[in-house]
Amino acid sequence: MQNINPLKNTFTVLILILALLVLPAINAQAQQDSTVPLRTFSGSLGFSNNGFSIIPSFSFNAPAALTQLSWKWNRFSIDPDFRITPSGKKGSFLLWFRYQLVQQKRFSLRVGVHPAVNWMPAEVTENGTVTELLRMRRFLAWELSPSVKINKHLSAGIYYLQGNGLQKNGPQTTHFVTLNATLANLHLGKKVLLSFAPAFFYLNLDKNEGTYFTATTTLGHTHLPFTIHSTINQTIQSGIPGNKIFMWNIGASYHFKRNLKR
Repeated sequence: MQNINPLKNTFTVLILILALLVLPAINAQAQQDSTVPLRTFSGSLGFSNNGFSIIPSFSFNAPAALTQLSWKWNRFSIDPDFRITPSGKKGSFLLWFRYQLVQQKRFSLRVGVHPAVNWMPAEVTENGTVTELLRMRRFLAWELSPSVKINKHLSAGIYYLQGNGLQKNGPQTTHFVTLNATLANLHLGKKVLLSFAPAFFYLNLDKNEGTYFTATTTLGHTHLPFTIHSTINQTIQSGIPGNKIFMWNIGASYHFKRNLKR
């Protein structure tokens, strides 16, 4: 009897669903949502007790400052993403270049590419002497992100990220696929807002595979630019070296957004 790998089947199904969403979106490109400001500058500054990567099965295992910015011109945006521990010994920097292929009231489709670097301590032994150095690794990745807005509170989508290591040591090829949903701006009383974003994701790291559940809960205030947020990540099944069964964090962020004049 043929041996069937359920993780590979899951990956195939997710790619097929992704294709079914992308093709109709390109055909519907002419129907655009014209309510988006032409130029905006936005972002968030925050701190967490455990800095998570954009792939939530990885973390710094240490507190981290988080900075995410976005300069947007019509459909194009530049989105720096900077994460660093207080000691500076662990960190990452991603420079996203993104474009909205489709930007409708109900449906959107985004593509993007980014160069990235991350660094962490590494011990090097030379002539019997152990020295701690910072090991820096470089990556190049691209993303595809279709999303459907079901109503004013609920949206759902698929996210695909493919990354490539630019050095021989460390990860070489990454495939990251999520099925995600977002419940946003749910009122807890008159002024407190709750958002909840669960997702199932598949990760293939140099042919080692894993499936996971992750969720982020955010509390905000209608009149304040601050939020409190927490993320959990639970392993369902994984053969990825160094995988942790369960991780979580909690943090706070300051958010801002400005419409820019021509």
